[in-house]
Amino acid sequence: MNRALRYVAVGTIAVSLLAGGSAAAFAAPQQLHSPTPVVATAPAAAALTAKASVTTVSAWQQFRITGTAKGIKAGTKVTVQQKQGTKWVSLPAQTPVNASGTYAVRVKLGIKGVNQLRMAAGSTVSPVVKVTVR
Repeated sequence: MNRALRYVAVGTIAVSLLAGGSAAAFAAPQQLHSPTPVVATAPAAAALTAKASVTTVSAWQQFRITGTAKGIKAGTKVTVQQKQGTKWVSLPAQTPVNASGTYAVRVKLGIKGVNQLRMAAGSTVSPVVKVTVR
């Protein structure tokens, strides 16, 4: 009878292990968490500021235009534009935006009177700066 008792004990243990393993296999699946939604943010709108170091100069006297560039990558060239009649004309005065998002460019003008200037980087332009040439 000892042998029979051992077989019953081993059989009971085997059945309980199998039942425990299958119970785990059929247990309710864990609640899957959906990934945290990624909210796309629009890049900051590009913007340029501009300020002339003077308001009045003599013809061909050098002055500076300085400003900041927001939403514009460092190294991007900004160009001085001058209003001539009804059109904006790019002048051969340009400089790259530095790592801190600022720029400074030297300018010389020969057209006497009030000159309307702005800075441009692609389609982004600064407000108009006026410099009078005497």
